[in-house]
Amino acid sequence: MIYVNAFLFAGFVCLIGQIILDHTKLTPGHVTTIFVCLGAFLDIFGIYDKCILWAGGGASIPITSFGHSLIHGALDRASDFGIMGLAMGMFDMTSVGIVSAIIFSFFLSLIFEPKD
Repeated sequence: MIYVNAFLFAGFVCLIGQIILDHTKLTPGHVTTIFVCLGAFLDIFGIYDKCILWAGGGASIPITSFGHSLIHGALDRASDFGIMGLAMGMFDMTSVGIVSAIIFSFFLSLIFEPKD
C-alpha cells in the first residue's frame, strides 16, 4: 500500500504544479519556490512528517521535501543554539543535495553547449 500512497502523494504534488503552470502566468521557478515554502510551512506545524509516514518516498522526493528539510534542520539546531542555530541547521540536512547539484551542474556545463 505504501507504493500506492507514494504515487498518490507525488502525483498530487505534480498535478497541483501543472495546474498552476497551465492556469497562471507563473514560471517554473515561481512554482518551485511556492512548493519549497509550502513544504517548510507544513513542517512548522508537523504536518509534513505525517505525510512522510503516510507516503514514504513519495513525500521525500518532491521539491516540497527540500523546504521540509530546511526548516526541520533549522528548528532542530535552534533548540540547541538559539538564533544562530537557525542558520546552522538549515544546511545540515540539505548540504548533500546542494553540493551535488553544484557539482553535477558544473560537469554538465563542460559537456553540453548552451543554446543561443
